[in-house]
Amino acid sequence: MHEEHRRQEHRGQEHRSPAPSGRPAPPGDLRLDGVADAAARAFELLPAPPGEPKVPSVAERLNTDPETVERDLVKLVLTVVELLRQLMERTALHRVDQGDLTEEQEERIGMTLMTLYDRMEDLCDRHGLTMDELNLDLGPLGTLLPPS
Repeated sequence: MHEEHRRQEHRGQEHRSPAPSGRPAPPGDLRLDGVADAAARAFELLPAPPGEPKVPSVAERLNTDPETVERDLVKLVLTVVELLRQLMERTALHRVDQGDLTEEQEERIGMTLMTLYDRMEDLCDRHGLTMDELNLDLGPLGTLLPPS
C-alpha cells in the first residue's frame, strides 16, 4: 500500500480518502464541497463595488402584468398556428405542382387554407394584433415567417 501511495504522489495525484460508503472516491473528487460552499457564502456577503450598476433580477426584468402576459401568450400561440398554416400551404402548393391531387382535392385544400387564413385574421383582430406582428424577429437569422 505504501508503494501505491508513493506512485500516486509521484504522478502528482493526491491521496483520496474513501467516500462515506466505504468505496474509494471517484477520480477528480477532491472532497472540496465544504470549501466551495464556504466560498459561495463569503461572496454572497460582499457588497457590490461602488459605481457598479445593479443587474436587475429575472423577476424585475419580466413584465408580469396579467393583461400583457395573456396578450403575449395569445401572440405566441397565433404565431405557431400561422407558421403551421404557411407550412401546410407550401406543402399543398408543392403537391399541386407535382400533380398528386385531383381537382376536387385541390379545391377542398384551397378552401380550407382560405378559411384558416380568414380565421387567423379574425383571431388577430379580436386580440388587437396584426398578422405582421406575428412574425418574430430572430435577430441575425431574420424573421420567423417568410414574407406572405
